[in-house]
Amino acid sequence: MMLPKGTTIAVADGEKLNLFRNTGDEAGLKLIAVPSDAVDTDPGTSTGRQASAANPDHGQAEEDQFSAGIVRDLNQKALSGKIDKLVIVAAPRALGEMRKHYHKALSAVLLGEIAKDLTGHSISDVEKALVAG
Repeated sequence: MMLPKGTTIAVADGEKLNLFRNTGDEAGLKLIAVPSDAVDTDPGTSTGRQASAANPDHGQAEEDQFSAGIVRDLNQKALSGKIDKLVIVAAPRALGEMRKHYHKALSAVLLGEIAKDLTGHSISDVEKALVAG
Protein backbone atom coordinates (compact mmCIF):
# COMPACT_ATOMS: atom_id res chain seq x y z
CA MET A 1 0.00 0.00 0.00
CA MET A 2 1.43 3.37 -1.00
CA LEU A 3 0.67 6.07 1.55
CA PRO A 4 0.96 9.82 1.00
CA LYS A 5 3.07 11.93 3.34
CA GLY A 6 1.08 12.90 6.43
CA THR A 7 -1.10 9.79 6.50
CA THR A 8 -2.11 8.81 10.04
CA ILE A 9 -1.90 5.12 10.91
CA ALA A 10 -3.92 3.82 13.86
CA VAL A 11 -2.70 0.46 15.18
CA ALA A 12 -5.15 -1.01 17.67
CA ASP A 13 -6.58 -3.99 19.42
CA GLY A 14 -9.20 -4.16 22.16
CA GLU A 15 -6.78 -2.79 24.78
CA LYS A 16 -4.14 -0.60 23.10
CA LEU A 17 -3.90 2.19 20.55
CA ASN A 18 -0.72 3.38 18.86
CA LEU A 19 -0.76 6.26 16.39
CA PHE A 20 1.86 6.86 13.73
CA ARG A 21 2.34 9.40 10.94
CA ASN A 22 4.05 8.81 7.62
CA THR A 23 6.84 11.38 7.32
CA GLY A 24 8.11 9.80 4.13
CA ASP A 25 6.46 9.86 0.75
CA GLU A 26 4.55 7.29 -1.28
CA ALA A 27 7.80 5.75 -2.52
CA GLY A 28 9.47 5.62 0.90
CA LEU A 29 7.29 4.92 3.92
CA LYS A 30 8.76 6.33 7.17
CA LEU A 31 6.59 6.13 10.28
CA ILE A 32 7.04 8.12 13.46
CA ALA A 33 5.05 7.59 16.64
CA VAL A 34 2.65 10.39 17.59
CA PRO A 35 0.94 10.82 20.95
CA SER A 36 -2.65 9.67 21.26
CA ASP A 37 -5.35 10.94 23.57
CA ALA A 38 -6.72 8.73 26.32
CA VAL A 39 -9.50 6.54 24.93
CA ASP A 40 -12.94 7.13 26.43
CA THR A 41 -14.44 3.74 27.26
CA ASP A 42 -17.70 4.96 28.74
CA PRO A 43 -19.99 1.92 28.40
CA GLY A 44 -23.02 4.18 27.92
CA THR A 45 -21.71 5.20 24.51
CA SER A 46 -21.10 1.77 23.03
CA THR A 47 -23.56 -0.56 21.38
CA GLY A 48 -21.29 -3.50 22.13
CA ARG A 49 -22.25 -6.61 24.03
CA GLN A 50 -23.54 -6.33 27.56
CA ALA A 51 -22.28 -8.75 30.16
CA SER A 52 -24.84 -10.56 32.30
CA ALA A 53 -25.20 -13.79 34.24
CA ALA A 54 -26.13 -15.46 30.95
CA ASN A 55 -23.19 -13.81 29.17
CA PRO A 56 -20.45 -13.07 31.72
CA ASP A 57 -17.92 -11.91 29.14
CA HIS A 58 -16.94 -8.65 30.84
CA GLY A 59 -13.54 -8.67 29.12
CA GLN A 60 -15.05 -8.75 25.63
CA ALA A 61 -17.50 -5.96 26.48
CA GLU A 62 -14.58 -3.83 27.73
CA GLU A 63 -12.62 -4.51 24.54
CA ASP A 64 -15.65 -3.58 22.42
CA GLN A 65 -16.04 -0.34 24.39
CA PHE A 66 -12.35 0.45 23.90
CA SER A 67 -12.64 -0.15 20.14
CA ALA A 68 -15.72 2.10 19.98
CA GLY A 69 -13.84 4.75 21.98
CA ILE A 70 -10.96 4.69 19.49
CA VAL A 71 -13.37 5.33 16.64
CA ARG A 72 -15.13 8.16 18.52
CA ASP A 73 -11.74 9.88 18.82
CA LEU A 74 -10.84 9.22 15.16
CA ASN A 75 -14.30 10.42 14.05
CA GLN A 76 -13.78 13.67 15.95
CA LYS A 77 -10.34 14.16 14.41
CA ALA A 78 -11.72 13.51 10.92
CA LEU A 79 -14.61 15.93 11.48
CA SER A 80 -12.28 18.66 12.76
CA GLY A 81 -9.76 18.19 9.94
CA LYS A 82 -6.96 16.94 12.19
CA ILE A 83 -6.85 13.74 10.13
CA ASP A 84 -7.22 13.92 6.36
CA LYS A 85 -5.73 10.52 5.46
CA LEU A 86 -6.03 7.42 7.66
CA VAL A 87 -5.17 3.73 7.67
CA ILE A 88 -6.44 1.46 10.43
CA VAL A 89 -4.48 -1.65 11.38
CA ALA A 90 -6.39 -3.63 13.98
CA ALA A 91 -6.92 -7.09 15.34
CA PRO A 92 -9.74 -8.66 13.30
CA ARG A 93 -12.25 -8.72 16.20
CA ALA A 94 -11.46 -5.11 17.15
CA LEU A 95 -11.67 -3.99 13.51
CA GLY A 96 -15.12 -5.52 13.19
CA GLU A 97 -16.31 -3.59 16.23
CA MET A 98 -14.64 -0.39 15.05
CA ARG A 99 -16.39 -0.51 11.67
CA LYS A 100 -19.78 -0.30 13.40
CA HIS A 101 -18.93 3.21 14.63
CA TYR A 102 -17.36 4.87 11.55
CA HIS A 103 -18.77 8.31 10.81
CA LYS A 104 -19.07 9.16 7.10
CA ALA A 105 -16.34 11.80 7.59
CA LEU A 106 -14.01 9.05 8.84
CA SER A 107 -14.95 6.77 5.96
CA ALA A 108 -14.13 9.62 3.57
CA VAL A 109 -10.52 9.91 4.83
CA LEU A 110 -9.97 6.15 5.27
CA LEU A 111 -7.40 4.94 2.74
CA GLY A 112 -7.42 1.34 3.92
CA GLU A 113 -7.71 -1.24 6.67
CA ILE A 114 -5.52 -4.17 7.62
CA ALA A 115 -7.04 -6.87 9.83
CA LYS A 116 -3.91 -7.81 11.78
CA ASP A 117 -2.88 -7.40 15.41
CA LEU A 118 0.34 -5.38 15.37
CA THR A 119 0.04 -3.65 18.75
CA GLY A 120 3.26 -4.23 20.63
CA HIS A 121 5.18 -4.80 17.40
CA SER A 122 8.02 -2.60 16.19
CA ILE A 123 7.54 0.32 13.83
CA SER A 124 9.39 -1.66 11.16
CA ASP A 125 6.84 -4.52 11.50
CA VAL A 126 4.02 -2.01 11.01
CA GLU A 127 5.81 -0.52 7.98
CA LYS A 128 6.26 -4.00 6.46
CA ALA A 129 2.56 -4.79 6.92
CA LEU A 130 1.57 -1.49 5.31
CA VAL A 131 3.88 -2.03 2.33
CA ALA A 132 2.50 -5.55 1.89
CA GLY A 133 -1.03 -4.37 2.69
